[in-house]
Amino acid sequence: MYQINYNRPVHVHFIGIGGISMSGLAAILLNENFTISGSDAKESALTIWLSKLGASIVYGQRASNITDDIDAVVYTAAIHPDNPEFLAAQKKGIPMLSRAELLGQLMRNYNMPVAVAGTHGKTTTTSMLAHLMMAGGLDPTISVGGILQSIGGNIRIGSSDVFLTEACEYTNSFLELSPSIGIILNIEADHLDFFRDLDDIRHSFRRFAEKIPADGTLILESGISDPEFFTRNLPCRVVTFGLHSGGYHAADITYGECGTASFTLVKDGVPSGTYRLSVPGEHNVSNAVAALAAGDLLSIPREKMAAGLLDFTGTDRRFQKKGEFSGITVVDDYAHHPTEIRATLRAAANYPKNTLWCVFQPHTYSRTKALLDDFAEALSLADKVVLADIYAARESDNLGISSDTLREKIAAKGKDVWYFPTFGEIEEFLLKNCAPGDIILTMGAGDIVKVGEDLLKKH
Repeated sequence: MYQINYNRPVHVHFIGIGGISMSGLAAILLNENFTISGSDAKESALTIWLSKLGASIVYGQRASNITDDIDAVVYTAAIHPDNPEFLAAQKKGIPMLSRAELLGQLMRNYNMPVAVAGTHGKTTTTSMLAHLMMAGGLDPTISVGGILQSIGGNIRIGSSDVFLTEACEYTNSFLELSPSIGIILNIEADHLDFFRDLDDIRHSFRRFAEKIPADGTLILESGISDPEFFTRNLPCRVVTFGLHSGGYHAADITYGECGTASFTLVKDGVPSGTYRLSVPGEHNVSNAVAALAAGDLLSIPREKMAAGLLDFTGTDRRFQKKGEFSGITVVDDYAHHPTEIRATLRAAANYPKNTLWCVFQPHTYSRTKALLDDFAEALSLADKVVLADIYAARESDNLGISSDTLREKIAAKGKDVWYFPTFGEIEEFLLKNCAPGDIILTMGAGDIVKVGEDLLKKH
């Protein structure tokens, strides 16, 4: 495979350079004096930003964009083999890298690459660890899967040998990475449009663990089923963590008025300092413990880690308060798997309110069908539930599943639940039925965030 080498900058062309992840990787290469070109369907804030950094960007994808001076081409999973630029690069014999392959290539240019994996919590834990690193003066380069306000986006370009990234398991893209520190937060059934079943997912996470070198460390959640499956015969060091068990765990957990926790970190049975979070929920205590375990490996002073955790107020779309209107609080969250929904709704239970309205948009037909009963059980933790149509994403509606099917499952549990096919109907219903002191929690990985934003704009 073509190797990106910071000591030998070349011309790299990005097909679809305007995507949030692609644009960040392009910016990292620009900072290392690579010549960067790229194409996208239309101009955006990200393409304008890259142009100002020195990238040459064209709009519209055509074979003529693949010039003879290009040394490597990067493409996203959304680019099909019949794409004219993809075909032209193949015809010219130019080395080609997927986005995930490029990320793996970039990480090999750093002495301390760190990757955060898991079915849930990757973005938040990566962001927490980013705050610990920055507070500790490590000056890391960071690639995170959400918008982190403290770094002004999803990419931070540092000047040290530390590289921190979120490691996504979908399509096995995280198997392109070779981290010195690898974190596995949890493993559950998800992305069943790609993986066969939970066993298939577990085997991929085992392969991720095997990517860690002998002088590296795996940080593994202690509650994962059959943990020895992931650690057996690994050459690297293994550190465990958990909410209440593991080499690192939390004790004396208390919650403030907005559901934010304070806790004592316990390392190998010994109390090791008190930490306070600025994000709500028990699940974030577990995320923080994982980040603290990694911070110890990186020799970040405890007082710096405490300051970094307190400074972390969340990433966009992770229990993000959007605003208030008529005494009603609007919060948005990215949760789209039953485990994430439970964690978010339990966090919301500690938030001051009268009635919690969960406005949920299921994400993909395959996930909704495979986990239908789990979705119904998780959503029943809300006081009242409003369902939007399923967000199709990459899928077609051919599985005989709908949001009304989910509504029937929730109603059978005795919960108040409604389904509306349009955002306009949802907004009208909420305006008529919500009262001062209530919380509207929009939830899902699609575009349901627009409902809360529209209500705030109009009222």
